[in-house]
Amino acid sequence: TVYGVGAIAWDAVAVGKLYTAKLRPADRAIPILLADPEELLLVARDPSSLILQIAARFWPGPLTLVLPRSPRVPDEVTAGGDTVAVRIPDHALARALIRAAGAPLATTSANLSGQPSPVTAADVTAQLSDRVALILDGGPCPGGVPSTIVDLAGATPRLLRAGPITLEQISAAML
Repeated sequence: TVYGVGAIAWDAVAVGKLYTAKLRPADRAIPILLADPEELLLVARDPSSLILQIAARFWPGPLTLVLPRSPRVPDEVTAGGDTVAVRIPDHALARALIRAAGAPLATTSANLSGQPSPVTAADVTAQLSDRVALILDGGPCPGGVPSTIVDLAGATPRLLRAGPITLEQISAAML
């Protein structure tokens, strides 16, 4: 959806560098990107069949699910919380990068905290060029709209951020 900056999710030190590079407040969790749906079991604790059904319907794509976190996910990723935000991007290069890394990636938009989300590598360079080790140019982002975020950790789904996928579409997929 937009350019991101990331680190291996299991590497707490590297994840800490994301906060530093972005000037991101330490109390804001960082989402995790996966390459494939079966990796959900690495980062989420006992996802229900309903969660797996929603993931199968909308992934890869612009839907971030907030789920109970696996004990393996470091506190640095979740800002010490009990949940983790997870998504599978609909971008072949991003998914190939995750596969090449051999692990889920803790990722967030590649901008200084509070600034506009970048949709080109040039946008990333303008904000983070001296703060990150590498900028990979994957071309312009197709949508430029951040993902929909839905909290499925509780009994009732909660829309945390509106995006390309509506809560009505998610509810329909739950039937």
